[in-house]
Amino acid sequence: MFLATSKPPFFPLIFNPSAQGFPSRPGGSSGGVRMEFVRKLGRKCCVVQSVNKNRKLEVIEAGDNVVSGEDIFYQVSAGAKVPPDHLLIMVNGIIGSAADWRYAAKQFVKRLPDKVIVHCSDCNSATLTFDGVDRMGERLAEEVLTVVQRWPEVSKISFIAHSLGGLVARYAIGRLYESVPISRSSNLLQYDAEQSLEQLFEAKIGGLQPVNFITVATPHLGSRGHRQLPFLCGLPFLERRAPQTAHWIVGRSGKHLFLTDNDNGGRPLLLQMVNDTENIKFMSALGSFKRRVAYANANFDQVVGWRTSSIRRQHELPKSNLLVKDEKYPHIMYVERETSDAIQNGISSVDIPQNLEEEMIRGLTQVPWERVDVSFHKSTQRYIAHTTIQVKNYWLNSDGADVVLHMIDNFLL
Repeated sequence: MFLATSKPPFFPLIFNPSAQGFPSRPGGSSGGVRMEFVRKLGRKCCVVQSVNKNRKLEVIEAGDNVVSGEDIFYQVSAGAKVPPDHLLIMVNGIIGSAADWRYAAKQFVKRLPDKVIVHCSDCNSATLTFDGVDRMGERLAEEVLTVVQRWPEVSKISFIAHSLGGLVARYAIGRLYESVPISRSSNLLQYDAEQSLEQLFEAKIGGLQPVNFITVATPHLGSRGHRQLPFLCGLPFLERRAPQTAHWIVGRSGKHLFLTDNDNGGRPLLLQMVNDTENIKFMSALGSFKRRVAYANANFDQVVGWRTSSIRRQHELPKSNLLVKDEKYPHIMYVERETSDAIQNGISSVDIPQNLEEEMIRGLTQVPWERVDVSFHKSTQRYIAHTTIQVKNYWLNSDGADVVLHMIDNFLL
């Protein structure tokens, strides 16, 4: 196994939720900050740097469970001196924890050795997930900044988020977004005077280059509407009552999911998040990623409906004659490559949306999305599809392993 020198002390940024934006990541080199590894003793391992400074650095064998809520990477080369430069943030859903991504995190560092550092977020767990998308998003943004400070070597960032965590991640990247001048090391001096001003700037998320933004069974359109919360069985009476009672069970998060929040007399948060606002550039942040992917359960997900997780209208859902079967990914039934509303439907931006769901679809599809539809209809684990799709617990959700593999195989580095 490897031994690792402890990381130099870092000082978390003071986080002000009311601030207009976050401070930029310190530029330049790591300033002498260096990770040094002793030659491994004949086997590979995961090196885990604890978020809690009072814990000791832990070294975990490749066959062991990944410790959640911490930074994980897989060191392959015995004499490697350069750590991975791609930070992957994994975000749990409602009543979840960092441990929910244990299996997927382990697979990422195993299959992309020396490429990624995986951080399983632990700032929003258990009942903290009832605090609302905005408060959770603020905490996640703060956590990401502290992780970035701890790893000055990384230059790229990606997110994978499950369920409610996808909404939280969308909020957080809006807070972390900034447009910064292109480095003079680029061909800045050669630019044509007729080029647009935007070409002289580049988007950063937490000071890093945004690459992949992946959501897994996320209710992008909320839980309001027919069969958007499947366990209500589509019964009109229950679907009418749910928005009135959800906040009793899951607090402010319930109000956000059912679009019943009106803080300070404003519009529901999920509607605000499909456009840039004065203070938070939600869509600019989302559009800055090289790819956006929505994994969705086509059936048997009792918590999140197919339309809301795939950001589609009812008539846009794939028909049975379009479904495919892949031996490598037996539960991936359909892959829709990048499309946006403007390209796919030719919808004019001046048209007035007929309802809240339509407004959110139009807002979110201003940028292209890949959709990956998943089905566990022949699996014995189909009735827990909502957690099987992320392999929350391998012994209960192992059939989702091919979905995780699909994420890894298509992950941009």
